[in-house]
Amino acid sequence: QVQLVESGGGSVQAGGSLRLSCAASEYTTCMGWFRQAPGKEREGVAAIDAGGTTRYTDSVKGRFTISRVNAKNTLYLQMNSLKPEDTAMYYCAADAVGCYSPSWSTRGNFDYWGQGTQVTVSS
Repeated sequence: QVQLVESGGGSVQAGGSLRLSCAASEYTTCMGWFRQAPGKEREGVAAIDAGGTTRYTDSVKGRFTISRVNAKNTLYLQMNSLKPEDTAMYYCAADAVGCYSPSWSTRGNFDYWGQGTQVTVSS
């Protein structure tokens, strides 16, 4: 059972930046960030595989950067130019193969989840 612990959420004004971190209890091939706003489905934001290949949902391309340090089992999400619509609970996710699926951004492709960290962007 992979355990994931997120940190780094907070409140910022539109245009600001935040960096999320996720510490994993063990190595997994695929890691990702998802988010869920009140009343909405959980959606994939970004994913990365062991070799560093990344995927992003269209709404964050050019603003968010996902990265990982395999030696530390740590995942990051650098979020720049934040918008009010980025407000959500952000979850770290891990899986053996989920990031390779064409539907990687679907919740069901990842088996392990953190408890989430809140990101609030004010206008």
